[in-house]
Amino acid sequence: MSVRELVVLGTASQVPTRHRNHNGYLLRWDGEGILFDPGEGTQRQMLRAGVAAHDLNRICVTHFHGDHSLGLAGVIQRVNLDRVPHEVTAHYPRSGQRFFDRLRYATAYRETVALTESPVDTDGVLAVTPGYTLDARRLSHPVESYGYRLTEPDGRRMLPDRLAAHGIKGPDVGRIQRDGSLNGVPLDAVSEIRRGQRFAFVMDTRLCEGVHALAEDCDLLVIESTFLDEDETLATDHGHLTAGQAARAARDAGVRHLVLTHFSQRYADPGEFERQARAAGYEAELTVAHDLLRVPVPKRR
Repeated sequence: MSVRELVVLGTASQVPTRHRNHNGYLLRWDGEGILFDPGEGTQRQMLRAGVAAHDLNRICVTHFHGDHSLGLAGVIQRVNLDRVPHEVTAHYPRSGQRFFDRLRYATAYRETVALTESPVDTDGVLAVTPGYTLDARRLSHPVESYGYRLTEPDGRRMLPDRLAAHGIKGPDVGRIQRDGSLNGVPLDAVSEIRRGQRFAFVMDTRLCEGVHALAEDCDLLVIESTFLDEDETLATDHGHLTAGQAARAARDAGVRHLVLTHFSQRYADPGEFERQARAAGYEAELTVAHDLLRVPVPKRR
């Protein structure tokens, strides 16, 4: 059975707290696992969440600030220690290649795994698989930063009432799907487009075109909301979003499920992020993330 869910490993921003680890997010997408922004302590959080090194197929780093990347050294070494049998691909800003190299070879270990480096230096497609297309978009932060988006190919949904009206049943259903028509009946007459699911991951950034492009029509959007709205000037100065800004971007993009994360340690009440997001007009499903949370990707429309 295929599983599509977000496993939240950590939700703190620059400074971890007693209750929040540094960043780390695993997206389970059918048989693949994509690890986003492994901050310090990610390997232990994986253990607590039941995530194995064998679950990882890709690692996506938005930028090279420590709370988003210091866990790379341990994760990469664990992948090699456990002799993961498949290729693992790492995406990260090309401008941070020296940081990636230092983290990859931070200490001595035996390399046993094919780790493919696939740095990002422009907006566009990074990978195309049968299950998804992975894109990157530039964000607005003091250091070069990219957000990531997965888009599932559109499929077809067969319509039982129209199949029955045309007398198509049994093996003929498979034939019309395969051939595109049957006895003069086109596939479009008995089916409709089933839109593929869409997921986006947006970390440290000010509001910019990249945020809106990544969020557009997403089923599940994971986005930073480091600050509350009363600290908007501070957020802009440091290249971050407030809860209200993130929520308005999600509202305008038609996001079905919004996950807020990456919280400053200065705030004691996580509920205030939800209150401000609702006050900003976001009315769909909303989650204020906490460590070790699991969030399913919404069912197809």
